[in-house]
Amino acid sequence: MGEQQTRVCVLIPSLRNADELAIALDGLANQTWDGPLEVVVVGPVGDPGEAVADTHGARFIDDEGSRTRADACNVALRQIDCEIVCFTDDDVWVPETWVASLMRWFDKPEVAGVGGPNFAPPDKSTFWQRVIDVTFCSKWVTAGTNYGKRGSADLEPAEQLPGVNAAYRKSVLDEVGGFDDGAIGCEDAMLDHRIEQAGYTLWTDREAIIWHRRRNPGRVRKQIQNYGLVRMLAANEYPGMRAWSHIAVGLFPLLVIDALFSIWWGAANGGLAWPDFWNISTDVVPHGMARTAVHLPFSLAAIYVVICWLGAAKGNSPCRSASTVLAAPLMTFLLHWSYGVGVIRAWWRIYVSKRPGLQVDDKARG
Repeated sequence: MGEQQTRVCVLIPSLRNADELAIALDGLANQTWDGPLEVVVVGPVGDPGEAVADTHGARFIDDEGSRTRADACNVALRQIDCEIVCFTDDDVWVPETWVASLMRWFDKPEVAGVGGPNFAPPDKSTFWQRVIDVTFCSKWVTAGTNYGKRGSADLEPAEQLPGVNAAYRKSVLDEVGGFDDGAIGCEDAMLDHRIEQAGYTLWTDREAIIWHRRRNPGRVRKQIQNYGLVRMLAANEYPGMRAWSHIAVGLFPLLVIDALFSIWWGAANGGLAWPDFWNISTDVVPHGMARTAVHLPFSLAAIYVVICWLGAAKGNSPCRSASTVLAAPLMTFLLHWSYGVGVIRAWWRIYVSKRPGLQVDDKARG
């Protein structure tokens, strides 16, 4: 597949984010890729992004009243004509080599799709956005997510591509029917699962980086809670997507509540024994259930903090610094709690209300 003959489309779903969309389109206007390239924005008619797309020479497609990101993308996929579809979001800074970096692998017939890591730009992010990026890109505590995941080789097989930084053969997307109708928050993971079930292989390019704005803590809490919910709903729909790590994080809020109850019970029964709390000598305070009930949660919490620090320090985020790594356990706790709450909500919908569904959104769409 020669570069000059390959028709590429970059597809951006956008909703009420015209200012940041303009930044993304500016980056796409300066790509080093010299083959045919069409930039398409899909969103509701009358959205401010429509005018921004027009002034930047991008094509705007009416999302036909779609209620989710997945549905909007499916509307656009039915109307574009190309060989390769690249997906990104409307809150990114696009490096000038991005399209060319992804496209260089499609000469290989075994490449059905390829993506790359996404990071928060250190010079354009607040302190807490940098902390969030460091936490997202932690080596150990992100439950298998692909934020900032970088392989050791130029091209490596991948189970999932990030929706903000991925390219697929249009023929493969057409074959599997695009995204799941009504899905959001996990639409990219479900798409990739169905592509792999169809016998294709996805890949990751460690150098095809895109810069992605992280949400502030309040919004990221809601975002991650939604991810936990939809990931479990997706696994209920596609059992092959089940993973122990997501279930483990789902138990996190229950473990925290249990630890707090344990400390309360132990303290009420003499387990604190101030001022000798940290003296483990049985000559001072005999060990027993009450003392263990207090000591064990504090010990496990200390181990948790150390793991968070080490995972953040060994991650790939370019936002790593002494201060962001130091703050990472606080953000990790918030994300684990939020994701776990989402998982528990999903379990309730699956096993109690018996109405799992897939349509979940963290934006109000009218």
